[in-house]
Amino acid sequence: MTNPRQIAFLALRDVHKGAYADVALDKALQKVKLQDSDRRLVTELVYGSVRRQRTLDALIDQFGKKKAHQQPKDLRTILHLGFYQLCYQERIPASAAVNTTVQLAKENGFPGLTGFVNGMLRQYIRQAEGNGEIPLQLPENPAERLGILHSFPDWIIQVWLEQLSFAEAEQLCEWMNQSPTIDLRINPLRTSIDVVEQALKYADVLVKRLPHLPQALRLISNSGAIQNLPGFREGWWVVQDSSAQLVSHLLDPQPGEVIIDACAAPGGKTTHIAELMGDKGKVWACDRTASRLRKLQDNARRLNLQSIEIFTGDSREFLQFTNTADRVLLDAPCSGLGTVHRHADARWRQTPETVQQLSQLQKELLSRTATFVKSGGVLVYATCTLHPAENEAVISQFLAESPNWKIEPPSPDSPLFNYSTPQGWCKVWPQRHNMDGFFLARLRKTNDSG
Repeated sequence: MTNPRQIAFLALRDVHKGAYADVALDKALQKVKLQDSDRRLVTELVYGSVRRQRTLDALIDQFGKKKAHQQPKDLRTILHLGFYQLCYQERIPASAAVNTTVQLAKENGFPGLTGFVNGMLRQYIRQAEGNGEIPLQLPENPAERLGILHSFPDWIIQVWLEQLSFAEAEQLCEWMNQSPTIDLRINPLRTSIDVVEQALKYADVLVKRLPHLPQALRLISNSGAIQNLPGFREGWWVVQDSSAQLVSHLLDPQPGEVIIDACAAPGGKTTHIAELMGDKGKVWACDRTASRLRKLQDNARRLNLQSIEIFTGDSREFLQFTNTADRVLLDAPCSGLGTVHRHADARWRQTPETVQQLSQLQKELLSRTATFVKSGGVLVYATCTLHPAENEAVISQFLAESPNWKIEPPSPDSPLFNYSTPQGWCKVWPQRHNMDGFFLARLRKTNDSG
């Protein structure tokens, strides 16, 4: 089987049964041998159809006799693929999008409905012609309007509208629907940013440097398989988004210190901490997922870092660390609303209820890991979400209950200064800063009471 649309259909069918989009896609691609261009098409169709699911359902509602949720499941998936190509794939001719979708219906159990599929998609094309945009009927309510147009649940849009204007919330939606970039973090213990830049240039891979981040390079051309790029085997660099690189700079670890990374896997920030310390001192990396810690060990080995020691288990239960660390990083489990562009199905998996559960877990982790810090030491709390219940509310409650802790804003010479807020914490907004959404707060323990 080498038909990319059929492969995409099978992967999407698994997603609609509950599989994670990346897992379903990998499984589908492993079973076939495709040219690179066809692999890219399958990936685009699967991730795009999942990401734009709400908009595609709205089009089925608008152009079909039955609503999307009343259609047979497989037919709905086939219609998603057809509409996705018509709406978002300018390089695919409309006729090809229609004909291949009709063919999918014929070959996957709906030979009697090919006329319906054909008619529905052609009706869309007639309305779209000369319109310049998707001919959607949109409600007046701002959250619903943005939710249908940009394919997000209303509750996520509402969270953004409470913090941003309508225009900026829309910019954020548009940013989150772009394909994610790949950033590298150069390992200064093995090489320099100049050397890596030159090596990639010779390999015809275009990169650019990023402001405020001394170790960051962003790939701006198609790079192929990451592990085939120059410097991978030599441990010259690791893949890490630019906002995640900010976290360890805020922690500012020093050579010879004891650092605890309380939720360390898969280890991007742990290895960065070791690099910033010159690999001198001790980094204790804790996580309760052994399989994800193996990735940390692989990366530490490749980067040739010796200072990292691994502890498997829940940081809330590690009593042996009380008053032992100069600095602690709590990169807390979160809803990931700052990185939904990287995980096509994340916007549909999170709910207001899961956010509340995560907020409770974050508060428990923060109050426990704060006990790991020596008097005068530092704790950095970080998440890759843009939800105040997981960010501002967690820090505000902790500070209200912990008189021996204070917030420490980044200094003017810190890479974080450009992201700081009047309250002293830092917030990275993707539509403003062109990187993943992040929240960071640096806290200092002022004495030993409590």
